[in-house]
Amino acid sequence: MSKVAVVQASSVVFDSEASTDKAVRYIAEVAASGAELVVFPEAFIGGYPKGTSYGAAIGIRTEGGREEYARYAAGAVTLDGPEVRRLTEAAAEHGVAVVIGVIERLGNTLYCTALLIHPEDGLVGNHRKLMPTGTERLVWGFGDGSTLDTMDIPAGRVGSVICWENYMPLMRQAMYAKGTQIYCAPTADDRDTWQATMTHVALEGRVFVLSACQYITRDEFPPEHSVDIEPTGGDVFMRGGSVIIDPAGQILAGPVFGKEAVLYADIDLDVKRRSHLDFDPVGHYARPDVFSLDVNTRASEPVSFNA
Repeated sequence: MSKVAVVQASSVVFDSEASTDKAVRYIAEVAASGAELVVFPEAFIGGYPKGTSYGAAIGIRTEGGREEYARYAAGAVTLDGPEVRRLTEAAAEHGVAVVIGVIERLGNTLYCTALLIHPEDGLVGNHRKLMPTGTERLVWGFGDGSTLDTMDIPAGRVGSVICWENYMPLMRQAMYAKGTQIYCAPTADDRDTWQATMTHVALEGRVFVLSACQYITRDEFPPEHSVDIEPTGGDVFMRGGSVIIDPAGQILAGPVFGKEAVLYADIDLDVKRRSHLDFDPVGHYARPDVFSLDVNTRASEPVSFNA
């Protein structure tokens, strides 16, 4: 039996240092409870700019939009930067594994990334979102198959699938095939329908699902930040909905809406083992004679220099 946690909280939008401070405090709190793993929401460090268009329409860019983007890019982090170092130090100090959403800057492109941090081995994975959704593509690049990372901890094998990647059937199948037992889903989707998606994933993959969403209000955004489209929740930009579900589809914690919260659950891998009596999506229920999946895990480099 292992204890796991999901943090539902707001980032300090566009302030990576302050968001890291907040994450470190939560890591210490969760570790004090005895949890071995903590999952944070999508874009917790760097921010999810909900409702912002960056002054872009087909054939049009505005200087104001470029200024907004410059501010957003300045709040992103690099994998070798101080924010990631502080997170790995906190994980090591408190003996807890961490999955956390960040906005990563690589060269001149931003990525929506989920970091996998091992308490002993440090940063062992940086999954970059393969398919930014809708206008997310304006500000985020596309990840590739080289970052479909997992990490092994005493509680089980941990993998991460970000937000609407969970609507990509082949992505899910790839993560099941990698042996994922604890399936982390950092997200910005706070709709009621997300709960059905997470339950389906738990049942389909026979995995423990840990989904983390922010609870964030207008007050968390800096006053100079413009919002071009008002979210349907008014001053509430994301209402949460974080949840923990077991491989039999039973809800172990949550969903929680309308406040910051930490969700805890005890998980037992024997529940997963028992669930495979009648279903294994990458084993006896797979029918490889009819269906097969080829996953390209090579890094896609736009420029190669050969001596």
